[in-house]
Amino acid sequence: MSADATEGDLIARREGAAGVIRLNRPKAINALTLEMTRDMDRALDAFQADPAVALIVLEGAGERGLCAGGDIRGLYDSAREKGDLGPVFWREEYILDDRIARFPKPYVAYMDGLVMGGGTGLAAHGSHRVVNDKTKVGMPEVGIGFFPDVGGTWLLSRAPGEVGIYFGLTGQTMNGADAIYAGFADFYVPSTKWPELRAALTALSNGADATQVANTIRGFAEKPQPGIAEQHRAQIDALFGHDSIEAIVAALRADDSEFAQATLKAIGEKSPTSLKVALKLLRAARGSKSLQECLAREYRAALQVFDSAEFIEGVRAAIIDKDRQPKWQPSRIEDVTPEIVDRYFAPRPGDQLVFPR
Repeated sequence: MSADATEGDLIARREGAAGVIRLNRPKAINALTLEMTRDMDRALDAFQADPAVALIVLEGAGERGLCAGGDIRGLYDSAREKGDLGPVFWREEYILDDRIARFPKPYVAYMDGLVMGGGTGLAAHGSHRVVNDKTKVGMPEVGIGFFPDVGGTWLLSRAPGEVGIYFGLTGQTMNGADAIYAGFADFYVPSTKWPELRAALTALSNGADATQVANTIRGFAEKPQPGIAEQHRAQIDALFGHDSIEAIVAALRADDSEFAQATLKAIGEKSPTSLKVALKLLRAARGSKSLQECLAREYRAALQVFDSAEFIEGVRAAIIDKDRQPKWQPSRIEDVTPEIVDRYFAPRPGDQLVFPR
């Protein structure tokens, strides 16, 4: 899909019965900005009110992916300057994610290529989520001093067994089969079939309902080969069924399989503080009754992230200097005290999210 340089970073137009929303920053793999979040909310307003629109289709410009996540560079600059972009952006982004989950019309997310972080918020809360042979879904935030957000703790905590804990703590990407298995997607449609499926969706009548949309997609869907998560499910459950990072690391060290050792290496590269915060958030999410409850908890923790040196250092190492050698503080898991973790869960001014009814 080509980008239209004459239009803005988000394009919204009606095509037949579909309200099409296209993320249009292909050079940045459609990374989400505050302005795009606001534009998307306005587009949903218009499409919800338009009786000629039966469904939403979310897609990304370019060949690399739907959305690589939030505009991390902008958040990094604001954090260094003690600005307020993080609190403002996350507030509006999380409220938009909740709106997508509750949207009254079928919402088809085409999860092509990279779908990372904030991109999963825009896609994986939709009612009809389509992956393909190029899909790479990920919540890699623990690698930049953050944690799975945008309702990621809600999604991950509802994956089978400990699969969500595995993906949340390692930051490993899911292919299309993994995404379906973990509950992040619904249908696998080879990328070569998408143009025909897209045409079929836009050709639906303006009275089409969720069942008709699902049946249309199902007509193009295939069953993918099992992904890593399904293949290693029993091992993942055994390794990650612990309530502390220390115990998970010990279990990984005691398992000399190639999978366990690769997983241990992946975890060893992440922020020790982020690992502990993420695990606590994920365990808390299992007892949550709603996406909103998880988003509210994530927002409180995100405000602490924005004030922390971990986030600045993580982004510096991954995106700014690209040396891939973050200097985490504390640098060892065992030195991350309960007091440090508790800061991410303590009430603070302005930490309340207000969700529209």
